[in-house]
Amino acid sequence: MAGDPSTHSQRLRSSGSAAPETRPSVATRALELVKDGDVVGMGTGRAATAFIHALGSAVKSGLRVRGVPTSQVTAGLATQLGIPLATLDEVGQIDVTFDGADEVDPRLDLIKGYGGAMVREKIVAASSRRFVILVGVEKLVPVLGSRGILPVEVVPFGLPLCRRRLTELGCQPAVRLVNGRAYVTDNGNQILDCAISPIQDPTAFEQAIVSIPGVVGTGLFIGMADTVLVQDGEAVVVQHRADT
Repeated sequence: MAGDPSTHSQRLRSSGSAAPETRPSVATRALELVKDGDVVGMGTGRAATAFIHALGSAVKSGLRVRGVPTSQVTAGLATQLGIPLATLDEVGQIDVTFDGADEVDPRLDLIKGYGGAMVREKIVAASSRRFVILVGVEKLVPVLGSRGILPVEVVPFGLPLCRRRLTELGCQPAVRLVNGRAYVTDNGNQILDCAISPIQDPTAFEQAIVSIPGVVGTGLFIGMADTVLVQDGEAVVVQHRADT
């Protein structure tokens, strides 16, 4: 993995004789960042789910935390695992949030939203003192947009305008469908999956999109991640934003 002036990394590797259950994973490494009494933001998706299971096991062993979920699915899982839940109203600020990502560039900027929860995820991340991302090495990209899709959440009433304006910005928006029906977010909105080329100026692109009336948010998370834990085979690579 190439370095970048804005980040620094640390590689943690297990010994060859370690049992599979003791080998480092991003979920277990993330759990080391949680302190007793913390308010923990819990993301949505495969990586977040693995962390939530690890957190649930720690809670059963006596760790005291409160969790703020980013989706109804995450809230249901946390409840099943015995993790006490809280709302943003109740906690004000979150100590640390753990979530996955669909793309991570060398500056630790992200594209998220393939799981459909990016607006709540962004709100929870922005409410956190520390935002930690958990990914596999396959999610690392040289430039955002490399996988060709940017999710954009829109108010259903504004769908025609948003599609037209996004097309004018060079996107190819398509309504996300699940089982032949428009996907509805936990906020009651729809998602336009925008086919895009690699993004040369993510900040300007984000500003252009969110200025469209009816757009609630995008999957671009610029300057938000403090730490990225990367599963690279049997090693976990820890990347930190240099200004954190």
